[in-house]
Amino acid sequence: MSLIRRASFILLFTPLVLLQNHVNVVTFSQLETQAALKQNDTLYVVNFWATWCDPCVKELPNFQQAYKKYKTHKVKMIFVSLNSQKELEKVEQFATDKALVPEVLLLNGGNPNNWIDKVDSSWSGAIPATAMYRHGKKVYFHEGELTQDNLNKTIETKNK
Repeated sequence: MSLIRRASFILLFTPLVLLQNHVNVVTFSQLETQAALKQNDTLYVVNFWATWCDPCVKELPNFQQAYKKYKTHKVKMIFVSLNSQKELEKVEQFATDKALVPEVLLLNGGNPNNWIDKVDSSWSGAIPATAMYRHGKKVYFHEGELTQDNLNKTIETKNK
């Protein structure tokens, strides 16, 4: 392959590599440090989901829209995938294909019974589920899908 063809090939495929969404694998305690335990006035919106969960996938665009709407406010969105750690590449590809712009994490939380109650004692473990934290305290929890209107209203109410 000539030098010019090689350079063209590299230039052609470099954007694809740069657009790949990197998904960090975190423990539950790392997740707490990134959102639930932050002692500041940013509202952390943590959405628990999985690629295999149809209601989760259906509501993701609502979070994408909210991210765009509130990105200049003190609001940080975090998508937490509950896929198995073996599915990291699948989650990364999904995040890339869906152009997920908030931070995407894959939770390596071990036995869910050890951490679900820490998110909310009423959580059955069903997803999607969304928790919001501000000043190091949970200010909201919802199990099930959120409409765009409900999500926006909740963010506005909890971010005051």
